[in-house]
Amino acid sequence: MAAEETGAAERGAAADAFDALYARCAQALFRQTFLLTGRRSLSQEAVERAFALAWERWPEVAVDRDPVGWVRAAAYEYALSPWHRLRRAHRGFDPPPAEPDARALLDALLALPPSYRRTLLLHDGVGLDLPETAAETEATTPATASRLANARTAVAERLPEPAEPQSPAERSALLRQRIGALVRERPEPADPLPAPEAVRSGSERRARQWTRAVFCFLALLIGLTLLTLATAPVRDAPTGSPAHPVEGVPPHSGPQKLTPQDLRLQRTLGDALVRGPARLVPHVG
Repeated sequence: MAAEETGAAERGAAADAFDALYARCAQALFRQTFLLTGRRSLSQEAVERAFALAWERWPEVAVDRDPVGWVRAAAYEYALSPWHRLRRAHRGFDPPPAEPDARALLDALLALPPSYRRTLLLHDGVGLDLPETAAETEATTPATASRLANARTAVAERLPEPAEPQSPAERSALLRQRIGALVRERPEPADPLPAPEAVRSGSERRARQWTRAVFCFLALLIGLTLLTLATAPVRDAPTGSPAHPVEGVPPHSGPQKLTPQDLRLQRTLGDALVRGPARLVPHVG
């Protein structure tokens, strides 16, 4: 009884910690993911899948030094998967914001390659430093710095020039401020995000379905193996092909028996002396 109470208390504490994490960063994570994809439905799906995976692996996520980063990385990976291009519902972008500046910035972000877009969003939108951005994108620090510089240049070329000339550092700071504001303000999900209890129950239900599917597959594999062993022959019995008559081949026969005339000729040749030119007669010593 004490063990059951302890287990129930631990599950309750884990559920409370997960719910607190979900309430703290789900909305912000949705807005970040929208800047990666330009699609509200895909962004919401990515966030739900990331939190479902986090609950499935909660013992690992709970001890991670940055649980928010763990969930964010899972959501970004799912949102940027190239397989979504094959889905008809996620081929086009959602309508852009009405504000000209926000629309121009979002169009510039979506025009970047996915790796550049993710690097720029993490560094200038989320506020990670360069080593943290490199670690989350699984790239080296020099490669991340190069992606960040190229992304900033590409975005700045597509945005309207400021009225007053600015230095590169000032333009970078302004771009970071605008991306951060876009992350905080845009957009809202088309449908409300599900409650954390629904995410947890959905994750557990999916885990049970996968477990049943694996057991069914193993049972089917074992059954087929036993059936094969039961019906397979114990030893190979050679099967001879039926005999067929062969035509057109002469019968097999050995050498012919010598006639009396042949025998006399054989004795004569053996007893007679060899006569003829000397060069042709062998010398017998």
